[in-house]
Amino acid sequence: MLKLKGCYTAVVTPMKKNRVDFESFEKIIKFQAASRVSGIVPCGSTGEGGVLKDEDYLEVIRKTVEIAKEKKSVIAGFGTNSTEKTLSMLKKVEKTGVDGLLALVPYYNKPTQRGMVAHFSAIAQNTRLPVILYNIPGRTGVNMLPATVLELRKRHANIVGVKEASGNLDQVSEIINLLDEGFTVLSGDDGLTLPMMSVGARGVISVASNVAPDEISSMCEHFLNGDIVAAAKLHHKYFNFIKALFVETNPIPVKYAMHLKGYCSPELKLPLTELTEKSAEKLRSEMKNCGLL
Repeated sequence: MLKLKGCYTAVVTPMKKNRVDFESFEKIIKFQAASRVSGIVPCGSTGEGGVLKDEDYLEVIRKTVEIAKEKKSVIAGFGTNSTEKTLSMLKKVEKTGVDGLLALVPYYNKPTQRGMVAHFSAIAQNTRLPVILYNIPGRTGVNMLPATVLELRKRHANIVGVKEASGNLDQVSEIINLLDEGFTVLSGDDGLTLPMMSVGARGVISVASNVAPDEISSMCEHFLNGDIVAAAKLHHKYFNFIKALFVETNPIPVKYAMHLKGYCSPELKLPLTELTEKSAEKLRSEMKNCGLL
């Protein structure tokens, strides 16, 4: 069974001339596999999963499993705003050999809480894999409430966690108060990882760990081992860098950061465009300030 704790990297998907650059992707996955992260999450929002062709989406996941699974857990970014379309991909994703699914709240059509229960129940009933719910109202337009998370957990034992990116620490506390010990909350906001862990989250699905996997992992490990002071020092050391990673829409800045580190081009798929020079200057400066350049 998937044991969720620590840092999981939501990896970028490198592009070259509007195609997935699998040569660069292999370097990125080997870098992550050799690091201290607990796992790798391909094809999330950071990995531009929503704009990949189906065959590329599946191949990115397969490559991640092929390279990294012996060393790290692999959790696939998963889901669309259509339950029917989502279910049509389910068996194909299962066959890649992933350890779990990070299943997104449907976007754009703004389902009710009842709709979310029906959507995630359909996923959980049709897979053997552990499912992690992904609540990110800033992208989906709707917030999944703690009571909905509780109802889904009660109905489906394979719904094992939630990536919480609501930015609401009260909501995080409420989820942890309501849910059982076997259910895990992971931060979906790099800047809030330490505050969320202070109220019971067990780690993060991270953008920043694309660039600094050992550093973000160490912060989580220190906290989980009871060394709050060491965790806080790392939080503050990398805080401004983390803020700079979101100066424009994710994954625009982190793609540029990985370009600076020599892993891939800064190219993205439209409608995302490359980082402006003003934002690039800020990101470069913060990376130098904390020793990442």
